[in-house]
Amino acid sequence: MTSLDIAENARRPFTGRRVRFGDIALQVVAGAAAAAVTVLVGLIIWKVIDQARPALSKYNVHFIFRVAWNPVLGRELYGAGSFLFGTAITSLLALALATPLALGVALFLTELSPRFLKAPVTALVETLAAVPSVVIGLWGIIVLGPALRNHIEGPIHSALGWIPLFGTPGAGASLFTAILVLTIMILPIVSSISRELILGVPHELKEGALALGTTSWEMIKGVVFPYARGGITAALILGLGRAVGEAIAVSQVVGGGVFIHANLFGTGDTLASKIAESYQGATTKLQTGSLVYLGLILLVFSLVANVSAQVIVRRVARKHGITRGGRA
Repeated sequence: MTSLDIAENARRPFTGRRVRFGDIALQVVAGAAAAAVTVLVGLIIWKVIDQARPALSKYNVHFIFRVAWNPVLGRELYGAGSFLFGTAITSLLALALATPLALGVALFLTELSPRFLKAPVTALVETLAAVPSVVIGLWGIIVLGPALRNHIEGPIHSALGWIPLFGTPGAGASLFTAILVLTIMILPIVSSISRELILGVPHELKEGALALGTTSWEMIKGVVFPYARGGITAALILGLGRAVGEAIAVSQVVGGGVFIHANLFGTGDTLASKIAESYQGATTKLQTGSLVYLGLILLVFSLVANVSAQVIVRRVARKHGITRGGRA
């Protein structure tokens, strides 16, 4: 019997072996924990749908595309269009900025860094991931926002103002500040996961490529990236999910506004930031339901993102012959 067969038999509840109290207790406790998580997720989904019912029944799917948010009694009208736009533009641009930086950090720590730098730089990257979002938001208000407004946005507008993305800078917060804050927040997540994936590339493959005369860059491009590509894609999806769901830091620096425009130096809002800003002040069932409807959109996206990442990871595992018991 191979080690894989032994491991597989051990995972079978009690087939072919003596039943012990510890085995039964383990099965019960582990099964209860798994069932509790499943039930909890189901209850969360049900509660969000139930609370969003006033907006769901009034607007249906038209809520997703309508650009409106008027809480005045007697003239209430709500829609998620502008917030979806703000979420998309801030999250996707933040991911576009964070991806090369995160991969650069991961490659430096795994392939290029001197040994004495690996531990402190790794610790700093992981510490950045642990910084509370509200602290990063405060830093964005106090330091990043004024620096961008006084030294960056003006020169960019002077040079590239003919491009709609770089319109007239505002007097305070902006989508541009929110994009950079989100970049900082998702960078450690993507870089840490990518680092672990790159470390998982077999040394035989890398050493074989170098022995054939390739340079370090050619080895990284031809061996490391193809091997870890699926996992890195999953890491990017998880980073995007973090950016989409971030509320506090974004609400502190994005400025707010119910409109769609291409100017990154203008203000805006996202799904998460609008919920954080307005939920406590909601005065009617329709307004509360509309805010929860925004949360339902976020919840659906988060579920899709996590399932997509899991599917990608499993496909990569099958491609490289990795089974539950180890390597095939």
